[in-house]
Amino acid sequence: MLDVQMGGPALRDQGFRAPPTLTYLNRVPPYDNHHHDPEEEADNSIDNGPTGGLTWDGRVDTGALQAVIPLTSPFEMGNSVPGVANAVRKSPHAVKLRAALGDDALATDSKAFAAVTRALGAFEEDYAEFSPYTSKYDAWLTGHAQLSAQERRGLELFDDEAKGNCAQCHLSRRGLDGTPPAFSDYGLIALAVPRNSEILRNRDPGFHDLGACGPERKDKIGQDDYCGLFRTPTLRNVAQRKTFFHNGKFHDLAEVVEFYVTRDITPERWYSRDARGKVVPYDDLPSRYHGNINRDPPFDGQRPGANARLGKDEIAAIVAFLHTLDDGYLKDNPYRSSRK
Repeated sequence: MLDVQMGGPALRDQGFRAPPTLTYLNRVPPYDNHHHDPEEEADNSIDNGPTGGLTWDGRVDTGALQAVIPLTSPFEMGNSVPGVANAVRKSPHAVKLRAALGDDALATDSKAFAAVTRALGAFEEDYAEFSPYTSKYDAWLTGHAQLSAQERRGLELFDDEAKGNCAQCHLSRRGLDGTPPAFSDYGLIALAVPRNSEILRNRDPGFHDLGACGPERKDKIGQDDYCGLFRTPTLRNVAQRKTFFHNGKFHDLAEVVEFYVTRDITPERWYSRDARGKVVPYDDLPSRYHGNINRDPPFDGQRPGANARLGKDEIAAIVAFLHTLDDGYLKDNPYRSSRK
């Protein structure tokens, strides 16, 4: 189980981010520095700050543009535009692409590459494949299942502002129009996830993955307010993941919840130590950006020696609830069937 995956021509080149989910991307709004909710859903006078966009740093807005990244990244597939173009011209897919996009769809390398990324983007819009809404929670919301006592308790703790307060960012309720919950507000936020020493790039003490302000995203490099911010992922199917957070630091869902409720209570558990043995809080974010770190509940009031907002049984209940977000409990999308 790798923290981040190996790629490149010989599968020996390591990236520095865990792959984000490609499910439910149709719900992600285009990136905006100052996102306002639709008037029919919330108070649209509130500035929610940087929100939206695909990938961990929100740097692209469409599936086609997202597909460019793994195709050409030197530590993923490591292709070139001419290489992809030549490969698709020789493949059985060439006939289908020309039929769908026109006879000249593969005429030049740039057109052929665009045809491939457009096709991948279109595939990601397949609702049944990428946005099925077939979890137990969806079944419960539409009256097709009952949550167990532990799962229901976990939902209560998930929503409770004085306990987990998870729903502040991972929206758990249906929209006013009946839209199923996305389990993300898609905002970009700085959580100060610990530095992952298993990532080769992190052996350079001068290297930091700063999310929205670089190094992968280029347009906000040098804009301090965006440093350390990563997009909030959906929690749908989160229990099926093997790595968590942008750097794959965690591999256990209960440990992720524990990090949220004890980040600043037991920093020695989460962060590294310097040469003198002193704990270095927020060790993957330079101190000049510490003002960006989120302090909302459950982080507010955290200090060494304080009581955590959640106990072990409560954390177990939240994890049990998160398992109800795995798709596959139902055969079909219950929201569509209810509208027939």
